[in-house]
Amino acid sequence: MSIKEKLNEDLKKALKEGKKERLSVIRMAKAAIINEEKDRMHELNDDEVIEVISREVKKRKDAKEEYERLGRSDKADELQREIEILQEYLPLQLTEEELEEIVKKTISEIGAKDLKDLGMVMKAVLPQVKGRAEGKAVNAIVKKLLQSQ
Repeated sequence: MSIKEKLNEDLKKALKEGKKERLSVIRMAKAAIINEEKDRMHELNDDEVIEVISREVKKRKDAKEEYERLGRSDKADELQREIEILQEYLPLQLTEEELEEIVKKTISEIGAKDLKDLGMVMKAVLPQVKGRAEGKAVNAIVKKLLQSQ
């Protein structure tokens, strides 16, 4: 079952069960996917849908951080629940250890020696972890490992 099919099934289920928040988040995700399909002028495959949902999660994480900074824990909690719902449609995220292992392997394959090689390492790592790790987390680990060399 594709992610879009799962979204449709979950939408029906949320409607029947009267879960308004879940329903709202799923509708928003579907709208974002439809908008992206219109922009790209073709139906999105699962990888592209994951990209769209990941972008929506990132938007919510950024907004959540801002609300927490402003002391609006009610809004931050609401966004956290939305993030959790959206993450159900994403592949399992890599742990920091798994991510570090991938980065170490890539650094040794490329032969990166210092921070000057950061871009080269990032370019090689990001396609390997697409949809399973945020760029910010990858960047932090790459910097840490390159600085320790």
